[in-house]
Amino acid sequence: MASPADSDDTSRDMDRAVWRVLSAVRAFSDAMDRMYSGMKGDMDMNATDLAALRMLIIREQRGQDVSPHDIARHLRISTASTTKLVDRLEDSGRVLRKPHPVDRRARLISLTEKSRTDFTHHFRDSIDAMRDVAFDYSPTELAVIADFLERMSVGIDPDA
Repeated sequence: MASPADSDDTSRDMDRAVWRVLSAVRAFSDAMDRMYSGMKGDMDMNATDLAALRMLIIREQRGQDVSPHDIARHLRISTASTTKLVDRLEDSGRVLRKPHPVDRRARLISLTEKSRTDFTHHFRDSIDAMRDVAFDYSPTELAVIADFLERMSVGIDPDA
């Protein structure tokens, strides 16, 4: 039968493990912010423009269409600000407005090949480094890590 001291030790071990993970997530988030900040300067873009492009890349990888309303909701900005943002990105050759396949009044926003090329160019080394780290883990371990990160993302931002 487990003693109360065993339970206290288990609880303290769990607390330490959780804080270690949260510290690692925070450090990873900080590293990602620095990586994106460097890209923002290299591509002569502001943080909101870059966040919109990142959102478009993620949604494209998921096979999801993106409307201006989706961008506004994701970035938590007004529709007027979204229009200006999309105008800037379109003028710089980073996105295209396309007709919605069903709703003639609506538009969809998609990445241009220029955006994909720029992201590949700027992130190639970082992605390679992250892939190298990931290959140190088994597919089963990676599934647990992916599940953890996906659930953390939803916990932080249910609309992600």
